[in-house]
Amino acid sequence: MSSFLVVLALAGSLAVSLIITVPCSGALVRLRANYNPRGLQLDDEGNVEPHTGPVVTTFIGMLKRVKRIEGWPGLYKGLMPTLLEALAITFFVVTALAANPKFPMKTAPSSVGIFGTLAYLVFAILLSLPAAVITYRAITTPYRLPYFRPMYSLRILLTPTERRRPWILYLTPGLFLSQFLHSAYNLILLRGLKRLLIPKFSSSDDGFEYSPLKLGIYFMIVILNTAILCPLEVISTKLAIQRNHAAAEYNSVEQEVEEDGVTPEEYVEYSGAEEDVIGLRHEKDPYLGLVDCAKRVAQEEGWKALYRVWWLTLLAGIGSAFA
Repeated sequence: MSSFLVVLALAGSLAVSLIITVPCSGALVRLRANYNPRGLQLDDEGNVEPHTGPVVTTFIGMLKRVKRIEGWPGLYKGLMPTLLEALAITFFVVTALAANPKFPMKTAPSSVGIFGTLAYLVFAILLSLPAAVITYRAITTPYRLPYFRPMYSLRILLTPTERRRPWILYLTPGLFLSQFLHSAYNLILLRGLKRLLIPKFSSSDDGFEYSPLKLGIYFMIVILNTAILCPLEVISTKLAIQRNHAAAEYNSVEQEVEEDGVTPEEYVEYSGAEEDVIGLRHEKDPYLGLVDCAKRVAQEEGWKALYRVWWLTLLAGIGSAFA
């Protein structure tokens, strides 16, 4: 009976969490993925034309835009891959608890040393990278994805090359590196500083024991580190939605000749709107890596584009002090 209550509680908390987080994460991904160049663009014939894509600069503004153009279904794009990932994690936790009631709910991979931590990071990213790619693409695609037709959705989200050779997702220029650097920075540097400056809270007769000075120093470090972590998050988002192609006459990530064989329905056809929620960079002009992406975003969209929704990165860092 107790196991049933645990499963019921986990299911309830998961449902509430998805209802709240999926629209928010969708707005975050769209805002960071939106391509909004400042300068003039060239059309197919080489003529100069102004960029006419959407200009959205705020988190709330993106939420409102999604609701106006795609409605409630648009707000919950990316629900199924997020749900499947959450269910896999929940299943693992429940199984581990059933096998061993003393299973630790919180793990500390950094406690096994730096090489063990790096190995843990590589393994974790190998598992999470395809899920992140599919989720980000499901959120940013202009096409409607059925909830219960996964193969149809994958034919829309993945190129023929990616479906034939799924491992090519790991070769998306700069994506693995950007995710690795972000995770390593958080897990090794920030966690190490946290253990040094903020000892584990322990209850005593006088309440919680901590040093206000060390806590203040840690918060200042978190604020400064936002300048590093936020651009990595933006770059990871832009690289994850960059599809891989393998036509011989093109670059490996440029437009592929082979057709996908599906005719998906766009949200604009469903809602009657005449515009997409966000603008996407043309696949014939891809980013060639992490550094190239950072440079071209700064040159084409301005350096502020690398700090979209920076305050969320800051809040996550501050919240880590009490995790």
